[in-house]
Amino acid sequence: MPLQSDDPADTSGGLPGTAHPPRAAAGLTWVQGTALYIGAVLGTGVIALPALAASTAGPASLLAWLALIGLSIPLAATFSALGARYPDAGGVATCVKLAFGPYPAAVVGWCFLFAVPVGAPAAAMFAGAYVQAAIGGGAATLVLTAFALVLGVTLINAFGVTLSGKVQVVLAALLVTFLVIAVSTSLPHARLANLHPFAPHGWLAVASAAGLLVWSFAGWEAITHLAAEFRQPERDMPKAAAVAVFVVGVLYFAVAAATVLVLGPAAGATRAPLALLLAFGFGGQVKILAAVAALLLTAGTMNAYLAGASKLGAALGRDGALPSWFAHGSEAGGVPRRSLVSLSGLTLVTLAATELAHAHVEALVLMTTGAFVIVYILGTAAALRLLAPGSWGRRAAVLALIFDVLLLATTRLYLLWALGIAACALMYTRLRRRKRR
Repeated sequence: MPLQSDDPADTSGGLPGTAHPPRAAAGLTWVQGTALYIGAVLGTGVIALPALAASTAGPASLLAWLALIGLSIPLAATFSALGARYPDAGGVATCVKLAFGPYPAAVVGWCFLFAVPVGAPAAAMFAGAYVQAAIGGGAATLVLTAFALVLGVTLINAFGVTLSGKVQVVLAALLVTFLVIAVSTSLPHARLANLHPFAPHGWLAVASAAGLLVWSFAGWEAITHLAAEFRQPERDMPKAAAVAVFVVGVLYFAVAAATVLVLGPAAGATRAPLALLLAFGFGGQVKILAAVAALLLTAGTMNAYLAGASKLGAALGRDGALPSWFAHGSEAGGVPRRSLVSLSGLTLVTLAATELAHAHVEALVLMTTGAFVIVYILGTAAALRLLAPGSWGRRAAVLALIFDVLLLATTRLYLLWALGIAACALMYTRLRRRKRR
């Protein structure tokens, strides 16, 4: 399905406040946009979730991977079309506001914004587990690695999205190269016998695995918050999304298939499947190399999400969905340092609380998934209302909305956390509007 915008010449769509703002020549290119997409979507999911999914559903988890890869195509098409036509730091929240008004927009904005301080610690701990396995040091190594990642990515974004975009190109190139090497060197050890039994935990376990894997494919909506930073969003965003969706789909399934076919029953017993794949490919101890790759993958994901979420926080402050103090840096080319520092602070607090409470990282993953499912449902519904009938973006939104509703069942009780965020967003917006009157 082509990932193209709807009538690039019509930037307003007949709605107020949707004209493209002026952008500096130093904005993001489509190559940097592709790297941000790859980092946001590919990221940490590939270093841990193939093993978690195999533990949940066995070899049948490959069906969940295929389903989520198929879902990513209409999601990428929908959100790239929205970002190209309505480039604004508010991203999906801005589009939902245009389609349905301020209250649903506040729900989307808060769900995305507060999912990041919950998801980022999980991502950082995935990488920390690799570093711990490589150099030892127990839980202290894991936690210190996670803290260092949060602070490092925050520092990069403090200098603006142009710098973070350049850094992301390097990270994306390195991680793609590493994954190709890991898969290609381990595949000679693949055994078809490892596909049996195919569904040892029953077919319903495939749905449970899909709930975990939503984490792996979250990210197509994140770059909409950076749409106004592109030099030509109506051209560059769909192009970047098209390249990224192909690269991400191929690499994800390749790693998942290698994990099942090469590692066999051991796939579900490890938290560092890439390290084992490299050990099969090269022999001996390759834990240091795997740790470096995990750090690169995690840094890429966190860089993309903090960049997008910090711009969103500034836009929510500008639009009254958050205190106006956060509005600094919401304009194209602006650096939303207040929003960025606040997000980083919440991430560090969540990370510390998770470690002190000895909480399972899977819980953080599913809490993040629950929040993103709400973002997806309202975002694709907005696309149905805003995008032109018959356009590729609108057709993609129909498919995406169907899949999004089905994903609700995979989040189970963890959806309650997201609904709590939505309730707080509605209460704050109502009180703010009443105060203004």
